[in-house]
Amino acid sequence: MRTDPEQGRAALARWLADPADRAARRTAVRFTLAVLGDVAPGRTVEVRVPPDGVVQAVAGPRHTRGTPPAVVETDPDTWLRLATGAVTWDGAITDGAVTASGERADLARWLPLPGLRREGGPAGGS
Repeated sequence: MRTDPEQGRAALARWLADPADRAARRTAVRFTLAVLGDVAPGRTVEVRVPPDGVVQAVAGPRHTRGTPPAVVETDPDTWLRLATGAVTWDGAITDGAVTASGERADLARWLPLPGLRREGGPAGGS
């Protein structure tokens, strides 16, 4: 079931105010993954944010079984920082906070997510 955008934005605001709020974090992760799926529709890259959520995104060859052609994985806090622009894609990759494999696994062009940019975050995702 898809997170209501109003509830998703509220959860994201709660997480920003209190990163220890696990319920807010889970809802915010699921909401932001759905936003990624909207802005980068497709099924070529599986973005995994355990234990809170997963989405398939990015146009290209579709997989039907087994490991997708590209996988991105990170923890919930890093994902939310990426989604809001608090950290850059390149910075998270360099720091080892994100693992990305496969031809289309670079999500820099979609991050931070539209309308979710945190004031004072870094400029650009590439």
